[in-house]
Amino acid sequence: MDYTYKQIWLINYPIMVSLLMEQLINLTDSIFLGHVSQIELGASALGAMYYTAVYMLGFGFSLGLQVVVARCIGEQQYTDIGKIFYQGLIFLSLFAAIVFVSSKLISPLLLRRLISSDNVYEAAIQYIEWRDYSYLFAFPLLAIRAFFIGTTQTKILTLNSIVMVVCNILFNYLLIFGKAGFPKLGISGAAIGSSLAGLIGLFFLIFYIYKYADMKQYAFRLIFDFKLTLYLFNISVWTMVRSFLSVAPWFLFFVAIENLGEYELAAANVVRSISMIFFVIVNSFAATTISLVSSLVGAKQTVQVMPVCRKVIALNYVIGIPLILLAFVFSDNLLRLFTNDLEVLHTAFYPFCVMLSTFIISVPAYIYCNTVIGTGNTRAAFIFQIINITIYLFYLLILTNSPGVPLAVYWTAEQLYVIVLLVLSLVYLKKSAWYKKRL
Repeated sequence: MDYTYKQIWLINYPIMVSLLMEQLINLTDSIFLGHVSQIELGASALGAMYYTAVYMLGFGFSLGLQVVVARCIGEQQYTDIGKIFYQGLIFLSLFAAIVFVSSKLISPLLLRRLISSDNVYEAAIQYIEWRDYSYLFAFPLLAIRAFFIGTTQTKILTLNSIVMVVCNILFNYLLIFGKAGFPKLGISGAAIGSSLAGLIGLFFLIFYIYKYADMKQYAFRLIFDFKLTLYLFNISVWTMVRSFLSVAPWFLFFVAIENLGEYELAAANVVRSISMIFFVIVNSFAATTISLVSSLVGAKQTVQVMPVCRKVIALNYVIGIPLILLAFVFSDNLLRLFTNDLEVLHTAFYPFCVMLSTFIISVPAYIYCNTVIGTGNTRAAFIFQIINITIYLFYLLILTNSPGVPLAVYWTAEQLYVIVLLVLSLVYLKKSAWYKKRL
């Protein structure tokens, strides 16, 4: 099973497009809100990162589900996949309900303690109040997405994401600005639009999986198996916590920026929104790496794992570096998509340059870390995350307590994060007997 560059690309391309489409939901929120007010632009960053941090708990479970499905493919145990999928779907659906209720109760109290500006707090709460509903749709959708990625049937994810983005843009236009007789809701309209887009995306994939998936090959049947659910949770718990911890510091990062001022927060949101394009490239290949590595290990072809990783890294650079150069050359036009405020544009430029340079080192860091996950040792990846978060937060604390630190310097925290992740992952892959790991 020697994966070629073409095979890797054909598997990854739909994943990358689907992730890009998903990120375009947050991107369009920022673009629209940037033309409403700087407060709502900045508050949407805090609200989106808060939502994303919690969302990553479900995403982490879906990674574990993806690993198990891909391992079944490698071992040619196709009839186990249907039952595994349903346990993942049931768990994520119940978990979504718990998260929804918890967020309604806790979010206002938590955000009030973290956000200093009353204006930013009120706007962030308006966003979270409606974005909470996305959990009810996004978590079940993650289970379906894990099935398609784990079985490398990823093309439908592209179409689903396009449908979601188109719906989100339409809902944003109607609800943020109050067009075609709809009320002018501002930041609340952005959150409602994103939630509705998620609901439509879920219905779309449910229809597709029942209409076109090979129900017989994968033995689809709705049976609840507590032992299997517990097994999936044991596999996924580390990726759940790790995924949460990979984004939660970003939320704390924006909380720290919010204390610098409303313009700095708005500028940070502009840079974050653009960085999501490069985040998509890295993370789509990282998600692909999990499935490829897990399949190789399942097929007992561990000797192919590191060569596949190098191919994935090379493809990352081939796609990403030209985009970095284009983004730098046309930086002014790119930044002006979000706002025409000259102070925000000036504040955003140097952090934007730091963000672009971070891509170079983030590629091998995320690929090798997801290789560790693909081997089934999700606990090791979790330990890496704990070490990394501790260093990251300590560095951020130093910056926060140092007066007059420019926003661009804050962005170097991300560079420190990926460097530490790269070192830990490489040491593990070179020194441990990961090829002996059994699920």
